[in-house]
Amino acid sequence: MNWTKLSSIILLVLLTTTVGAQDKNVLLKEAENFERQRNEAEALNKYKEVLVLDPSNAKALVKATEMNVSLGNRLAKPEQQKIYFETALSFARRASALEPLTADAAYAMALASGKMTDVEKENKKIVAWVKEVHTWSEKALQIQPNHARALYTLGKWHFEMVTLAGYKKAAVKLFYGGLPEANLDKAIAAMEKCKTLEPYFAPNYLDLALAYKENNQVDKALENLNKLVKLPSRSSDDVAAKSAGQELLNKMQ
Repeated sequence: MNWTKLSSIILLVLLTTTVGAQDKNVLLKEAENFERQRNEAEALNKYKEVLVLDPSNAKALVKATEMNVSLGNRLAKPEQQKIYFETALSFARRASALEPLTADAAYAMALASGKMTDVEKENKKIVAWVKEVHTWSEKALQIQPNHARALYTLGKWHFEMVTLAGYKKAAVKLFYGGLPEANLDKAIAAMEKCKTLEPYFAPNYLDLALAYKENNQVDKALENLNKLVKLPSRSSDDVAAKSAGQELLNKMQ
């Protein structure tokens, strides 16, 4: 092969790589714009397009996890939700396999595992997912102690472990041998830290208010609910959290 032909091939590869990178960046920007418009379905489609160009793009994998969870949250029937939550889990697993030492990938696993507890019917598997939420959120915070979403996930885990009811509590007692160590103070501390790091993340305010209410700190609960309902709605999950917060506020006032 002569140098002229080799140079042409190298130039073609470089141009193709550059165009691919530009396309990927455009798609990521478009996905972010759809997120800001609270159009998670279109945002998810754009992140999937990124993954066609770059299957190992960690940001797109984590975001695809979040978008599937958000879309699943809107559905009323567990069997419908399960499709989205299982898809979220598959994206999270890919992210974790590609980047096992990143907080975002660990957080994605914690998030998806938490949603699986909502749709799983087999008690032993429910307990396994409960344990996975704790394991992955703790791992995320070991890597990045100020990861806001991981703090929220861990805080919510503590709150839910304290307030477990029905089949989840029975399952944990049966298969785990008792409740893992959890308390409301840890739940509140984690979610308060999340609030300082990500002050517009509405679901955190709702669960923090619930934790304060459970801890008989009504004033703190009302304070967070009043802040929650005044937050801008940046996602469909924010809209749902604010609606639930307003309903709770009306009952408590």
